[in-house]
Amino acid sequence: MTDADQTPSFDVTPAAAADVLSLRSSEADAGSLALWVEVAGTNGDSYTYDIYFQALTDAAPGDWQGESDGLPIVVPAASIDRLNGAVLDVDGEGDARGMVIKNPNRPPASPAVQSDLPAPDLSGDVAQRVIQVLEQQINPAIAAHGGRADLVAVEEGSAYLRLSGGCAGCGMASVTLSQGIEVTLRELIPEVTRVVDVTDHASGTNPYYEPAKK
Repeated sequence: MTDADQTPSFDVTPAAAADVLSLRSSEADAGSLALWVEVAGTNGDSYTYDIYFQALTDAAPGDWQGESDGLPIVVPAASIDRLNGAVLDVDGEGDARGMVIKNPNRPPASPAVQSDLPAPDLSGDVAQRVIQVLEQQINPAIAAHGGRADLVAVEEGSAYLRLSGGCAGCGMASVTLSQGIEVTLRELIPEVTRVVDVTDHASGTNPYYEPAKK
């Protein structure tokens, strides 16, 4: 990355830069757009991110600016410390190919919240079979992208799942849920007729990629 005189660093691998440049080529005024990366919130012990295209000229004086293989990059000032040393890379092949931010930084631990509500009963036969499928088939598959799915409850044919890691706050989370997790669970466990995402995506509601901000 350029701007070596600036202490903070955020890097994009050549493979990721090529994918991003390909995506950018379909945008209007593509040559004027930079890849903007910022921390959108937290989920557990990881950050969630907002990654989008926006004009390079919109960068403020305090924002970090860099470049990777012809791709201009901007990290807003508020996210510089939390993304220092992070790398945007690609992972997987074919239809499973995706992007992941490898970030050495972690959000500060939140104080434990005491709840008066009893934990859902997951000891039933259907719940245990759902957990078994998640642990043996689904989580190993989405772990390649830093993701994980956990069962929260099973009620009247609906399996309530919480996504974490790379899946939380990601715009592809709904696709992962409907085309991957739900199909697998409904096929292997006939009692499950619906899968519901109860993840708190409020800390990362923006999609992993979105059209250029106007």
